[in-house]
Amino acid sequence: MINSYSRSLNKNNIDMILVLDFGSQYTQLIARRIRELNVFSVILPWDISIEKIKSYKPKGVILSGGPESVTESNTPRIPEIIFDLDVPVLGICYGMQTLAEQFGGQVSPSKNKEFGYAQIKVEQPSLLFDGFSIGSSVDVWMSHGDHVSTLPDEFNLIASTSSAPIAAMEHIKKPIYALQFHPEVTHTKEGSLVLENFTFKICKCDAHWKMQNLIEQKIEDIKEKVGEKKVLLGLSGGVDSSVTAMLLDKAIGKNLICVFVDNGLLRKNEAEEVENLFKEKMDLNLLIVDAKKAFYRHLKGISGPEQKRKVIGRTFIDIFDNEAAKLKDEINFLAQGTIYPDVIESSESESKEARVIKSHHNVGGLPDDMKMELVEPLRDFFKDEVRKMGSELGLPSEMLNRHPFPGPGLGVRILGEITQEKVKTLQNADAIFIEELIKANLYDRVSQAFCAYLPIKSVGVVGDERRYADVIAIRAVETVDFMTATWAKLPYDFLGHVSNRIVNELEEVSRVVYDISSKPPATIEWE
Repeated sequence: MINSYSRSLNKNNIDMILVLDFGSQYTQLIARRIRELNVFSVILPWDISIEKIKSYKPKGVILSGGPESVTESNTPRIPEIIFDLDVPVLGICYGMQTLAEQFGGQVSPSKNKEFGYAQIKVEQPSLLFDGFSIGSSVDVWMSHGDHVSTLPDEFNLIASTSSAPIAAMEHIKKPIYALQFHPEVTHTKEGSLVLENFTFKICKCDAHWKMQNLIEQKIEDIKEKVGEKKVLLGLSGGVDSSVTAMLLDKAIGKNLICVFVDNGLLRKNEAEEVENLFKEKMDLNLLIVDAKKAFYRHLKGISGPEQKRKVIGRTFIDIFDNEAAKLKDEINFLAQGTIYPDVIESSESESKEARVIKSHHNVGGLPDDMKMELVEPLRDFFKDEVRKMGSELGLPSEMLNRHPFPGPGLGVRILGEITQEKVKTLQNADAIFIEELIKANLYDRVSQAFCAYLPIKSVGVVGDERRYADVIAIRAVETVDFMTATWAKLPYDFLGHVSNRIVNELEEVSRVVYDISSKPPATIEWE
């Protein structure tokens, strides 16, 4: 089926760049960098159908990196349809290697593999390197074990490194370019200029992908799809579902019915805050369901992380379905706050090697026999774009700029069995940590911060008495894209103050530890 959004793009003459995904951890960054230039970009798997590729009518194609080796058999290759489109092509890393191989060049394993910073030397003029001096050295980010050892016929060398003599190349006659380094990562200092050159000077794109136009288009799309029928939305209070609610409210008003399920795993006072904002201030048609007892009952005795996720997800669907059945109105549509990373992770690949999605994501978690049709107005947008949209729609900044909160809530921040008592302890500790971050003007300096409840006890001393009590871990990370993250170097005095408050105010806690793990090797969340 041809994507409805591609039709909207074509109808409104919005230029776009197609990113063909070969499995790189940086693929999402490519699309984000192009969108930051106010040009739409979409990620498709390398083996997507020809019909789907043609439907987007791209002005250019970028080939991502990937974990495979071109030197091995049965590894991904560029579909021939890409060259039949007669548009500029840019290969990055694996994209460069398969491009070289398919044009008759040779790719070989590198004796000196490059992972990290390197310096490229610009060898000759190229529109891709417009603004770079010939012979200049530029810091770039490399991540490859293979390299192009023999330049394909009709290609010129345009940049090199000591370990990769062919670090960039371009076709003599056609607008086909390739880079061994990654211009999409922030470590490549002039990477944004390279992508800007490709987008505007080579692909001749117009920067027409603006937020207000997008909002207006989305509202029209919803009206066209839904008409006068009813839509049901599971409102979580997070950014994605909140922006979804605002878009739907603009489009269909009271035909939107929001259901907020309080699962007992939320942040402190979150249910009250959601009710105050959306029901009282914004006058949305909101139904609040207190389901804490049901969730605690189903989670009793369960300690495995994945098992907890599944129980939380299944219980939510059961309660949501039950509440929906109580409604007198016939519900025709189910709305979800699915965003683009969810869609990418669920994979539209036509190969048998599709990636497995996380069990708490919106995508892929719905029953097969669902009678309602899906409405997902945000499925084309990244998180930062959703925040910008929310700001344009009038959502308060304190809600839009809140740190991410996982789908299973505190269920993945309480290690081991979940109980009401543990939830209360964690809520209180987390509230103290966040309150102090805000007071110290540190909240916006970190990307995500929270407390975790550890499945151990520790001896503490309070007054003249020893106390054997719980241990709380505090975590704060800094990241651009949440795919990698470094632990935040918060001031020692601040950490000491937070620790003292938690231990002094929560008698069930005897010790606080600070998590100094980066991602990778750790994840941001504890479970």
